[in-house]
Amino acid sequence: MIALFAEYKTIIIFLHIISAVVWVGGMIAMRYAAHNSFMELEPAQRLPRVAHALKRLFAIVSPFVFILIITAVIMAVGLGFRAAAVDANGNVIDDYAMYIYNLVHVKEVIWMVMGANLLAMILRRNKAQKLLDAGDTAGAKKALELIGKYMVPLNIILGVIAIFLGVTLRNAY
Repeated sequence: MIALFAEYKTIIIFLHIISAVVWVGGMIAMRYAAHNSFMELEPAQRLPRVAHALKRLFAIVSPFVFILIITAVIMAVGLGFRAAAVDANGNVIDDYAMYIYNLVHVKEVIWMVMGANLLAMILRRNKAQKLLDAGDTAGAKKALELIGKYMVPLNIILGVIAIFLGVTLRNAY
């Protein structure tokens, strides 16, 4: 993977950054731009439009989530964070390098939590769609409300933190 990263470093970093921008930016646009427009719709139109918009958002961001995770692994190995931090026996050889290596793992965990939250949102949205199709507007509203109030904002906050850590890591090598 080190050779792969060395050969395609610019493309891999670009794919990683654009994936984060699309994922986090898409959630910001949905929550703070589209959401306000949805609130202006008549209640009978609102929930179906929100469910449809979320379906489209999730279809757009899902491939970027996979690209983000794949490029993260390639970069973590390709940049040699572990090799700079510990020797073959696992002994720390440089405290600063170990700190940076740990930041890599923190960032990866953040993206994994965000991915799990995205999966939960997709499942919740699909449940809301089934409830809408069955005429259960109250149930659909309850399912969608959690996405907009808590799940998307959580991923936005985590995404911004991960992007900040990415900038920190970029300045470390």
